[in-house]
Amino acid sequence: MSLLEQWRDDAYSNKKDKREIERFWNSYFEKEKKIYEILLANPDETVSGTVKELADKYGITLMEMVGFLDGINDSLKVANPIDEMVEDTVVNLGFDKELLYMNMVDAKADWLYNLPAWNNIFDEKKKKELYLKQKKSHTVIVGKKVGRNEPCPCGSGKKYKYCCGR
Repeated sequence: MSLLEQWRDDAYSNKKDKREIERFWNSYFEKEKKIYEILLANPDETVSGTVKELADKYGITLMEMVGFLDGINDSLKVANPIDEMVEDTVVNLGFDKELLYMNMVDAKADWLYNLPAWNNIFDEKKKKELYLKQKKSHTVIVGKKVGRNEPCPCGSGKKYKYCCGR
């Protein structure tokens, strides 16, 4: 079983009771927040090392580091091979600032996208722009419905009801 599968089995286990799950995630989110505070202090620095080295560097367990890597992977400039990861796999934390911010908004992680460190990276106008861009990205816009007696949009010249509307 890969490290990622182990993390997901443990993190999303149905065998734990509600309080145990809540304690697990609260503890994880606090550690995650501290790591992001460190990373956002030097946003242009690309941190790299083995999974085990990074876990030791940030003072978390190997499994918590795997969870962190799973969460940040979509925001990285170069994605890590998280599916085949072992503790000696070299990974990087070089993130795209705008993408990371928008992914935090998408995850509804207000404790992360409201970190004070973002104020040193983006001004309020830019943060609001990125927030709205992410929120609008899930908005579905439905086009105008074609009436049955209108010309068919395929360009055949026939009425819709006699062409594509059948």
